[in-house]
Order: sequence, then structure tokens, then C-alpha cells
Amino acid sequence: MAVTFSDLHTESGLKSLESYLSGKTYISGDQISKDDVKVYAFVLDKPSADLYPTASQWYECVASKLAASFPGKAAGVGISAQAPSAEAAPVKEAAPAAAADEDDDDLDLFGDETEEEKKAAEERDQAKASTKKKESGKSSVLMDVKPWDDETDMKKLEEAVRSVEIPGLLWGASKLVPVGYGIKKMTIMLTIVDDLVSVDDLIEERLTAEPINEYVQSCDIVAFNKI
Repeated sequence: MAVTFSDLHTESGLKSLESYLSGKTYISGDQISKDDVKVYAFVLDKPSADLYPTASQWYECVASKLAASFPGKAAGVGISAQAPSAEAAPVKEAAPAAAADEDDDDLDLFGDETEEEKKAAEERDQAKASTKKKESGKSSVLMDVKPWDDETDMKKLEEAVRSVEIPGLLWGASKLVPVGYGIKKMTIMLTIVDDLVSVDDLIEERLTAEPINEYVQSCDIVAFNKI
């Protein structure tokens, strides 16, 4: 059964993770899986062993498994959580109001509908059904973005990647992971609407094409899960 975690950079989020991992070694089953990698990507730093002993032990275990794939010595990287902007917040609140307005349009307060009103209602229903169909399938993707060398400005690399804005694409949390010889790669989460976004096209036509290829050498898909 799927489990959902949120705000893993906050105290409440870590308490939720700690509670879920009680009596468990990994997120799903007795072996490390894509679920662990997905959750690990959203935990910005190792949880306190005093406050969250189980989550801390799980974090160390996953980190050691992942570190086996990267022989380079890690120097340590800090990631800052960014709060949602004030301008972005009202968008979520506006959605229910918009839905309420659409529902009100379907109400007939003064008797039977005319033919024109019925036709307009049918067109609205068809438009809603079409929109739902397009957004029905979504996937969560964990991607590695690799720079050219150790002199690549990783802050500008992340800005370049996040500058890609297309319908059906939502960028999530990211963090830098050492790969050796002073080089770091960026691991980043993204959510896509399957009918609107092709990950292969995103990589080939946007992330490794000009002008972003000034910073990005290549991209690899680490995990791909249907939502």
C-alpha cells in the first residue's frame, strides 16, 4: 500500500518518517528499493540520532548503500530548504473558488434550461473531461544531472535546469552528491504528466541542448515511478 510523506525538511515531517520506520529497516520490505531513494532525496540532512533514532539509522544505511556507487571522498554539502513564495501561495487557494464558479454555472435557478444553455453545459462537461484525461497519468522521476568537470558552477547548473518550464512538468527537491575527483552531480526530483511530457525529449531537446549544455554534460534517470 502506497505511503505519502510531506515536508521532510521540517520537524513534523521527520516525526512522521520516524513513526513510519518504527520496526522497519527500509521504506518497503527488507531490502533497499526505489522508494528509499525517493524519500532519501527529500531529506536534506541526516536526522538527529537523539530525536529520530530510527530515521537517522535508516538515513545512514541508505547513504552507505548509495555511497558504494561513488568511490570519491565526500567533502560534505549543505542544502537549504526554500519556503514557497508569497506570490505562489494564493494559486492553490484560488483553485477551489474557480471550481465553485464552474459548478454554479451548471445550476438552473429559474426553471428549465434552454437549448443554448444545455449546449453550453455539454461543452463545459466535454472540456472538463478532456482536461482530466490529459492529466490522469503522472509519474515521479529521480534524475542525475552531471556537469562537465569540477569547475562547473553547480548553482548556475541548477538554475539552468529549473529554467526549463513546459506544461506538465514540476521540479522538486534537489541535492548535490560527490562523484569523485572534486566533481559533484545534482540529483533532482521532478513530477510529470505522462501525456504531456516525455523524459527522453526533455533530456535530449532541453537539458543537454544549447544553452543549458554549457553546464550539463549528461542526465541519467535513477528512478521512474507511476503516481
